[in-house]
Amino acid sequence: MIFKTRPEDFLVREILKISPHPFGPYALYQVTKRGISTLQAHVRLASALGVRPSAIAFPGLKDKKAVAIQYASLKGKGPEEVRGPGFSAKLAGFFHRHLSPSDIQANEFTLTIRLIPQGLSSALEKALSEVQRSGLPNYFDRQRFISIGPDGQSPGKKILLRDAEGALKVYLTTPFPLDPPSHRAFKEKAKTLWGQWELLLKEAPSPSNYRSVLTYLKDHPTNFRKALNLVTPRVLTLFLSSYQSWLWNKLAGRFLRKRLEGQGVPFSLLEIAGEKLPFYASLPEGLKEELADKTLPFFHHKAAFEEPELLGLAQEILREEGLELHDFKARILSKAYLSRGERKLLLFPSLSAYSIGDDELHPGFLKLELKMLLPPGSYATLVVKAIALKVLD
Repeated sequence: MIFKTRPEDFLVREILKISPHPFGPYALYQVTKRGISTLQAHVRLASALGVRPSAIAFPGLKDKKAVAIQYASLKGKGPEEVRGPGFSAKLAGFFHRHLSPSDIQANEFTLTIRLIPQGLSSALEKALSEVQRSGLPNYFDRQRFISIGPDGQSPGKKILLRDAEGALKVYLTTPFPLDPPSHRAFKEKAKTLWGQWELLLKEAPSPSNYRSVLTYLKDHPTNFRKALNLVTPRVLTLFLSSYQSWLWNKLAGRFLRKRLEGQGVPFSLLEIAGEKLPFYASLPEGLKEELADKTLPFFHHKAAFEEPELLGLAQEILREEGLELHDFKARILSKAYLSRGERKLLLFPSLSAYSIGDDELHPGFLKLELKMLLPPGSYATLVVKAIALKVLD
């Protein structure tokens, strides 16, 4: 079984809670992107509109290897239509403020899974039924961890440790999954030229946020805190949320593993961003009822781990990370913050339609076409992994 053979095999459409107004100080655009990340679409839309990226807000991040229909808000007015490499945008109306993540009601996915061996139709139908009945762990998938390097280095953790130079060093020298070749080449040079800010500035890709940081460091070579705050706030927020999400996965995985082992439920281990997390094929009804509405808090300086078992697991993770709960406030940043809240332990997809037929790209094999609704922040890629696990179980 393979997934994302082409961008059209992964279609996601953002559904908003709010309705656009006929007038207002902020223009709302419906943006269709193909084969580029939301961060790339953000920069390209700003360039096409002739504004700074800070004038635009995208409430959600969507997969690069996909066709995504999502929304963006622009402070001010813009044209009815605008296009650029990999995206197009149409004016959808107006609103009284920028869009935020809380404005997203759900995401509708249309997926195509290919290269399925003949004879698995009944197993697929059974897997789809079981996914709806038992759900799946609501982990953050690997797309969330675009700012964690291959060696596990996280600028978000460095920020919480109040290590501004360390955070900058990860940002400027560690290759991230979505970095283009020019950025990767620059980061290799930055490893050997660290501290030689004038030389690094000459090597930095243009345009890039690296240049504003290095321009400042050239004149203020040791003021790392100020330089760190010159990184785009959206990027700094991603650093923090990425690390926070990675810790939530660890907490959820350990909590769920204890429950599964306690009731003798078999499970596999799924690796996400270097962490091996339990992934079950089916849940007994009693355990499903216990966990269906269970939520776990994010690590935050005001988080409350009220259950003794949960508190013990959280303290265990904090000891391993060399952190304490009061560290979970980005004290060295001025315009980026950790989110506070909680997340459901399990995800129950709302599957609205599916079909099984011949795979036109791979003769002799089947394909599964699937349409479903997921809440904001949940991952369709994990649903695909759950289906594959159940088919192979």
